[in-house]
Amino acid sequence: MSGDALQSGKGHKDENFPVASFLIAARHRPAVLAFYRFVRFADDIADHATALPDEKLRLLEEMRATLVGDSDASPEGINLRVVLAEKNLTPVHALDLLEAFRRDVTKLRYRDWDDLLDYCRYSAMPVGRFVLDVHGESRDAWPANDALCAALQIINHLQDCAKDYRALNRVYIPEDALAAAGTQAQALAAPAASPALKSVIAGLARKNAGLLDKSRSFARQLGGARLALEVDLIQTLAEDLNAKLIRRDPLSQTVHHSKPAIAALFLKMLPGFAFRRLTR
Repeated sequence: MSGDALQSGKGHKDENFPVASFLIAARHRPAVLAFYRFVRFADDIADHATALPDEKLRLLEEMRATLVGDSDASPEGINLRVVLAEKNLTPVHALDLLEAFRRDVTKLRYRDWDDLLDYCRYSAMPVGRFVLDVHGESRDAWPANDALCAALQIINHLQDCAKDYRALNRVYIPEDALAAAGTQAQALAAPAASPALKSVIAGLARKNAGLLDKSRSFARQLGGARLALEVDLIQTLAEDLNAKLIRRDPLSQTVHHSKPAIAALFLKMLPGFAFRRLTR
């Protein structure tokens, strides 16, 4: 089976958070999009509901080998390899993400919060690190980046917890949190969350708020104003969604932003961003 047959058709405009938006300078957008397409292709392979694990791992290995120049089997790998060479950037961030996708194929449960954060180290943090490298930003911003990227990943896990369980038998909600509430992963198959499961989801969202506290200074650490504005918007969207996850049931209620809601939040945060930028 080819990798094309496993693709979801999802594009960068379909993601929960901005990807290569108008806030990213035009000169940086091709590199960000090449990275996104590589990652999207690999993510779709790992998340395919019916492809066999061995086939998924074979296709992910094709992408890795192409990225490092040992093969030309993956067009997405060739494209990103060329972009990285042109900009003198390392492939390490994309290679880290491939490790996360291999885990998605082979690892269906997470022991505790630390186990989940270790997954985020490979599945989320490299995305922001790559964008920072493309923009020539200092690695001093990595801790704040890592906190925000991990928080975004956990929000996504909580939003999609029922879908991941039903389609892939994959559960990112830590096993110890479920056990402490006296419930199990099977509760994710219900049409609505039980009180116990709802308490687990809300508790994880409250814990995730600690990561968002750590990332709140991220935008102020950046030299580029356009990237800082995008980061501040993402922080705002993440805090709003995380607060919704404390109150709502993602099994039976919508916990996503509409485009008008994103626009409204953007306009609301813009004056504060401008003030902080002028006084930094």
